[in-house]
Amino acid sequence: MSRRTALLATAALALGSGLAVLPTQAQAATVVVSNATDLSNAVKNATAGTVIQVRGGTYYPTATLQSTANGTSAAPITLTAYGSETVKIDGSSLPDGAWIFKLTADYWNVSNLTFQNSPDSAVVCTSCTGTNWNNIKTINGGDSGFTLTGDGTVNNTVKNIDSYGNYDAANHGENADGIAVKFGSGTGNLITGARLYNNSDDGIDYWSFSSPVTVEHTWSFGNGVNRWSDSAFAGDGNGYKLGGDGEVVAHVVNNSAAWGNAGNGFTENSNTGAVVINRTTAYANSKWGYYFATGSAKLGKNLAVSNGSGSVSKGSKVTSAGNNWDSGVGTPAFRSTDASTTYNARGAGGTLPATTFLTTGSTTIGATMN
Repeated sequence: MSRRTALLATAALALGSGLAVLPTQAQAATVVVSNATDLSNAVKNATAGTVIQVRGGTYYPTATLQSTANGTSAAPITLTAYGSETVKIDGSSLPDGAWIFKLTADYWNVSNLTFQNSPDSAVVCTSCTGTNWNNIKTINGGDSGFTLTGDGTVNNTVKNIDSYGNYDAANHGENADGIAVKFGSGTGNLITGARLYNNSDDGIDYWSFSSPVTVEHTWSFGNGVNRWSDSAFAGDGNGYKLGGDGEVVAHVVNNSAAWGNAGNGFTENSNTGAVVINRTTAYANSKWGYYFATGSAKLGKNLAVSNGSGSVSKGSKVTSAGNNWDSGVGTPAFRSTDASTTYNARGAGGTLPATTFLTTGSTTIGATMN
């Protein structure tokens, strides 16, 4: 059984007047769960202000954990690990095509949880407003690890996520991204501190999302490489796929890096909007470091080195200044091209691990890798 603790007002009787004083509104519960059934019930039955704490261990739900319950900006619903305990929610017992966790709700804070081995996408937030995701992992799933989708997707923050090893076998790896922000609209969405790697398709994919999304301090690497011995492998392998399906939208990427991807490091993917790419690094991607051949992107202070097709493919509408392919701009030397430290454990509070990989010490060009 779950254990609920709540501060409840006690009914009192005013003896002199004979008037009963009714209980005041109960404050929201803190729910501590230690098995999959109680976890499912706690998620489904949450109300504004509920705090769900999950005890350490591996949980195997048999149906998608889901909720349509809204928190509020002042009283969000919280789903998190209990203290510093390690929690893994494993989709191995779910039916084919199921997601592990689905929210169609507003104002949730979800943190310190791993969602792994999902038959389909691990986490899907549909038409959500004001959700915060911090220090979670979405790994080894059957489609994209983490997804924001639907109209009314507003003011969501995805912070310090690791999403890796996702592969959709049915489509030969064509769809499984680290993070997908697809098929929807809504402003104020931010991805920061993400580490997106070894997914079968792209690190980040904004296909058919019609509002600007900002990504910063993020690493996307090793995507689109056939690690599954799939003879019909179809993953694209872009680090940052910034559009598609005819949407014209000015996404923003700041201080981020792409390396070792099978496709392009950063690409408009037919988005003709004024995408802004600022202080990023593209290193050793198999195709272009930066592919912006048809749009009106604004490329500034970016660093491209050792990409298979070249540093940049840019059309006449692109604004390009301060990048190492621009006239008069030098290419600073990397302190290290050994990426091993980028796989290390995150720092305190979930920050990206300290590394000298792809750092240069420059204050004017390229990602700072933190």
